[in-house]
Amino acid sequence: MKRNIIILLVILAAAATVIYKQAGDEIQSVFKTEQPLPVEVGAKAGMLSPTFTLEGMNGGSYSGGGVREKALLINFWASWCEPCRQETPELIELARQYSEELDIYGINVTKYDVEKRARAFADEFNIPYPLLMDEEAEVFEALFKGQAFPTSVLIDRNGVIQEVLVGLPEPAELRKKVKRLTSL
Repeated sequence: MKRNIIILLVILAAAATVIYKQAGDEIQSVFKTEQPLPVEVGAKAGMLSPTFTLEGMNGGSYSGGGVREKALLINFWASWCEPCRQETPELIELARQYSEELDIYGINVTKYDVEKRARAFADEFNIPYPLLMDEEAEVFEALFKGQAFPTSVLIDRNGVIQEVLVGLPEPAELRKKVKRLTSL
């Protein structure tokens, strides 16, 4: 056993010598990079929600991220998305039922939609919660690393992401998740 450890140490020392001889006095440059190493970003449970501000269809300005008075459900959608159309009545009902404990922001990813159609969608459903316009998909793509529509992000009052739901959740399951979120 002792002999194996000595052999391993000799191999490591030889490898270090080879690396040093190839790099010379510039040994540190072997381990340096011009760009910073990537860090984990995007919406994941347990992480703080990214901070953002977007303009709403009503002309107001809305922000997310950080500590809030109410929990927040962010729903990324597009007017052409059939599952988005199917879940909208449930989101409207949740907005009414949990108005004291939950904010809902419907974020239209306008980069992949047409604003005129998004406004028609909002009028058709008479959506009571704020609808925000992510014109260049900066919030959806860059901050939340969104991949599909619909995507809903459940964020507690402390600004911590509790869950990311990609696709159309079952209404009963979504209700359970919102109930749990608002009780945190």
